[in-house]
Amino acid sequence: MTRYLLIESRDPFENGDVESDFALARDLAGSEANVTVFLAQNGVLPARRRARASELDQLLTGRVRVMADEFSLRERAIASRDLRTSVAAAPLDVVLDALVAGDRVLWM
Repeated sequence: MTRYLLIESRDPFENGDVESDFALARDLAGSEANVTVFLAQNGVLPARRRARASELDQLLTGRVRVMADEFSLRERAIASRDLRTSVAAAPLDVVLDALVAGDRVLWM
């Protein structure tokens, strides 16, 4: 099974392209690929439990795993306990591990 790690660093509240990036993740997962979206920089903003982010909500209802960069969360004063239930805080090592494992890594 093909594994993808999609890195999203843009704020979906300011950039409309994020919606199409999340649609790509859903489509890849629908084709039986193993897909993880790694939120970094301002991409972590919709991961907050109280954020209104329908694009992320749609992503979380599918087979896509979503992680948020711990450093980016700390920079924005977002605690792990404030994340949506299906979003896991993770170190940047996730990206390095995916590269070493031969996953297809895309920076969106």
